[in-house]
Amino acid sequence: MIQIHKKFTDSQVKELVERYLRKEIERKYIQEALGIGKTRFFALVKEYRIDQNRFSIQYTRNITSRRIPHYVEDTIMRELQIEKNMIQDKDMLLRHYNYSYIKDLLETKYCQKVSSPTVIDRAKKNDFYVKKKRRKDPHDSEVLTNYIGEIIQHDSSYHLWSSSVKEKWYCIISL
Repeated sequence: MIQIHKKFTDSQVKELVERYLRKEIERKYIQEALGIGKTRFFALVKEYRIDQNRFSIQYTRNITSRRIPHYVEDTIMRELQIEKNMIQDKDMLLRHYNYSYIKDLLETKYCQKVSSPTVIDRAKKNDFYVKKKRRKDPHDSEVLTNYIGEIIQHDSSYHLWSSSVKEKWYCIISL
């Protein structure tokens, strides 16, 4: 839908509404010229009839859009600070971080609704962001089997799996 305050002046719209009320122009032609629907047109006519001298189509926003309140911003930063140790710990080998967790935490714990991109944006601006690393070529695998249909895959890694544990552990998985 078109925003008529950007294409027309108050006096132009007043003139069209006046001509409609004097039955000089049909409604559908004015709607077509203004690019508005029937409901919006009759809302303008009603507004014009209430006070012709103060009639205006100019629009001013009461609050800025795309802003979150300061208390929500503070909560995001507080939760990111709590997670900072895990996010920035080099021994944990954290490849990526699920910022949706903080979004969900804000919703459940604080009843504050924000989007994941907002949380990610604040993490980037305040140096809490874990960049996604490009994966190298997958490692070579050698298939050794004794029987047809037998496949056993082994994988091992040595990491600090939790920030509460002070030593690294091996994880060996066989499928």
